[in-house]
Amino acid sequence: MNRDQVEGNWKQFKGKVREQWGKLTDDTLDQIEGRREQLSGKIQEAYGISKEEAEKQIADFERSSSYKWH
Repeated sequence: MNRDQVEGNWKQFKGKVREQWGKLTDDTLDQIEGRREQLSGKIQEAYGISKEEAEKQIADFERSSSYKWH
């Protein structure tokens, strides 16, 4: 998958990510640009949860969507 496809996918799924983790701002999601590790860190910060819990939430999200992280 090339960079344009990844960016296009992220733009499509950014809304779904925002629905799942509403405390994350559009600016934060723009900074993440689909990078899973950064998403995990931002979820931890915004919700005051452990890395393990953030990773679990992301894994659950992945199962319910077709987004492929980079």
